[in-house]
Amino acid sequence: MAVPKRKKSRSNTRHRRSQWKATAPNLVACPTCREPKISHLACENCGTYNRRQVIPQG
Repeated sequence: MAVPKRKKSRSNTRHRRSQWKATAPNLVACPTCREPKISHLACENCGTYNRRQVIPQG
């Protein structure tokens, strides 16, 4: 198994990790209630997905 010959410096490690960025989720408008929602997921406000009621609202 390969083992590094020398320890990676802190600056090299941090320089490499500086590209790890969290991206904000893409929001789209729900076609039924026009609230912003994450695409490909059911709307949390009205409970619809693909114009069908999938989560019962009570």
